[in-house]
Amino acid sequence: MNKITILIHCKDRPNIIASVTNFIANEGGNIVYIDQHVDREQDIFFMRLESEFISESFSTNNFKSVFESDLANKFEMKWRIYSSKKKPKMALFISKYDHCLYDLLGRYNSGELNLEIPFIISNHLDLKPIADSFKIPFYHIPVTKDTKEEAENKQLELLKKYHIDFIVLARYMQIVSSKLINKYPNKIINIHHSFLPAFVGAKPYHSAFKRGVKIIGATSHYVTEELDAGPIIEQDVTRVTHAHSISDLIAKGRDLEKIVLANAVKLHADRKVMVFNNKTVIFS
Repeated sequence: MNKITILIHCKDRPNIIASVTNFIANEGGNIVYIDQHVDREQDIFFMRLESEFISESFSTNNFKSVFESDLANKFEMKWRIYSSKKKPKMALFISKYDHCLYDLLGRYNSGELNLEIPFIISNHLDLKPIADSFKIPFYHIPVTKDTKEEAENKQLELLKKYHIDFIVLARYMQIVSSKLINKYPNKIINIHHSFLPAFVGAKPYHSAFKRGVKIIGATSHYVTEELDAGPIIEQDVTRVTHAHSISDLIAKGRDLEKIVLANAVKLHADRKVMVFNNKTVIFS
C-alpha cells in the first residue's frame, strides 16, 4: 500500500476541496485524513490530506505530475506531496546541554519519532559519549569567531552528503548564519525559554527569579535571520510561585524545553506544519 500526504495553500475560492477529493477518488485513492483552514484576513486556503493507494502500479512521481497539470495550475496552488515510504532525515546540532538531546534520542530509539538521524554535530566534545551510546555518528566541528565560516562549510558538506531534510538545534549555543538558513528555509528548528526578549543574557532564570515571575515557558520555532523571531511551532508554560528556587525554575524550564522541542519535531516530521508569512498553521 502507498500512502501520501498532501499540503496545499492558495487563494481561497469555491470548489477547492471538492476538486481535490474527486481527483483523489478518480486516481484510486482512499482519503484517511483531511483538514482545512481559511485565513480570512489574508484570504488564504490551507489543506492537509492523507490518502492511501492500494494499486501496485501507483507512482508518486506520476501522481505529482498529473496533480500539477489537472489541479495545482488551475487553482494556482503552492503544494507539496510526501510519500510515507520516505522518512525525513534530521540532523541534530548540540553544544553542552544534554536534556533535549537525551529526550529526542530516547524517543527516537523507542520508535516514537517518524524520522532518521544520520548524524549529530557539536561544537564541543562533551556529549559525544551520548551519541556513541545510541550508535549515532558524531562530528565535532569547533566554532570560533575566526573559524565560523569554515565550520559552516563543513556542516553544509555533511548535510549534503547525508541528504538531510531538516535540522534541529537541540540547545546548540551558536547563532546560525544566513548561509545555512537560506539553504534550509523553515527547516531549522530551535528551542528556547520563553523569557526572551524580556530576560535576555546568560542567566535568564536568575533574572526572572528576581522579578518574581509566576509563569515560565518554552518556545520552539523555525530559525530566521532575525534572532528568535521565526514562525512558532509549539509552546507551553508552567506556573511557579515564590516558594520555587532558581534551581527549581531551571529544572522546570528544562522539562518544558525538551517536551516542547519533541512535540515540534514530531509535528514537522509528520508534515503537520505549514508556514505562511512568518506564521504557522498546525494541523492535528
